[in-house]
Amino acid sequence: MALAAGLGLGLTACSTKSDGGGTTAAGTVTITVDCQPVGSQKELLENWNDDVAEFQRQNPDIVVKSVSVGEQCNNPPDFTARLAGGTVTDVFYGYMTDLQQVLDSGQAMDITELVTKETVPTWDSVDPALKEAFSDGGKLYAVPVKNYSMGLVYNKVLFQQAGLDVNNPPRTWPEVRAAAKKIAALGNGIAGYAEYSAGNTGGWHFTSLLYSQGGQILTPDGKKADFNNALGRQVLQNLKDMRYGDNSMGARQLLQWGDLLTNAGAGKVGMFVGAPDATQAIVSQFQGKFQDWAMGPLPGQDGQALGTLGGGEGYFFKKGLTPEQVEAGLKWIAYQKLTPGKGQFDYVRAKPQNYPVGLPQPLLFSNGSDAQKQELALRKANANVDTANFAAFEASPVPIKGEPRNAQAIYAVLDAAMSGVLTNPNANIDALLKTAEGKVNQLLATQS
Repeated sequence: MALAAGLGLGLTACSTKSDGGGTTAAGTVTITVDCQPVGSQKELLENWNDDVAEFQRQNPDIVVKSVSVGEQCNNPPDFTARLAGGTVTDVFYGYMTDLQQVLDSGQAMDITELVTKETVPTWDSVDPALKEAFSDGGKLYAVPVKNYSMGLVYNKVLFQQAGLDVNNPPRTWPEVRAAAKKIAALGNGIAGYAEYSAGNTGGWHFTSLLYSQGGQILTPDGKKADFNNALGRQVLQNLKDMRYGDNSMGARQLLQWGDLLTNAGAGKVGMFVGAPDATQAIVSQFQGKFQDWAMGPLPGQDGQALGTLGGGEGYFFKKGLTPEQVEAGLKWIAYQKLTPGKGQFDYVRAKPQNYPVGLPQPLLFSNGSDAQKQELALRKANANVDTANFAAFEASPVPIKGEPRNAQAIYAVLDAAMSGVLTNPNANIDALLKTAEGKVNQLLATQS
């Protein structure tokens, strides 16, 4: 977990005399912020450094020290290690599912009274459900900056080569299976359908696939596992049938986030479950092409999916910061993440090889709010991808379900069930689910 200091303006920041954070001798406030793009993300890194430069020009009393923590910004095991070691930055990136472990680590700062319309001008427009996802006991611990929901991402080129209709993606899991067989038959190491099964990503996707069946990970009271049933068995049976019955998922398994997207960028994946911004990663980080990819709704078993997973990310504030540092951090987040026309919403500067404009997500702002209207207008005016590629996804919205309590720990347990059916042709689905159920119940019992 090498933490690389920021480039460009990061060097300027490091030249400022300070005690490592807080207020410098000259009266400026210094903050460290992570999730700076890595060097291989050339255009995104350039944008980030330009944003730091402009922000510091507008706020000469604030110094932003940028830190890169990898392409993914939050690889769960690394994130947990940084929390345990106390090496998170002053303002640090995390998933909605990280709230509990951040609280348990003692690293989280209560920012309830500090986040206002004065510190974050668009705060009243941010979807209340996203704020709630980063709250506990009525107290706010992070500022949401992105959200997503899952669908079926597919490669139009491979669809055409396999004789499939690029405008009519599979709507059920049996249809996914049939399409995957045709795509895999193209040969050349192409997987018709690809899936995660390691690094907590397997459990993450198991959850979305279970939601598509109408299931849930936990009982409504959150005290017991609720996936060791016919719905959970159907999820694993679908994957086992494709993996070993059809040989349509490729021989290489135990894929994590970057592994699958690397294969996708190389044109070796026909379909996978993901959010709209997966296409951005495929292009900006894994050398793929925007025009090759489209998206439909998450498939259901016998018809429309009964649910899909929705989640998101935000920025926490490390406990012990001064009020001035928190205010500086909020100003930076507001500029970089929550202002239409600036930072992540600076669509005017976007280039096709940089990042796409026109994706149907994120939708951070509430319906009808001024910020939403402004963001959508800018998105439409500066679209650089064919929005028709996401028409099927937008035309058939699936009910969104949030992630379970203690999600990352549960996902780690469910990785074993996913990897079991994808690496062992003789895997016993009932035994895998029973083992996972016992471990999740034990986990919940220790944290109740």
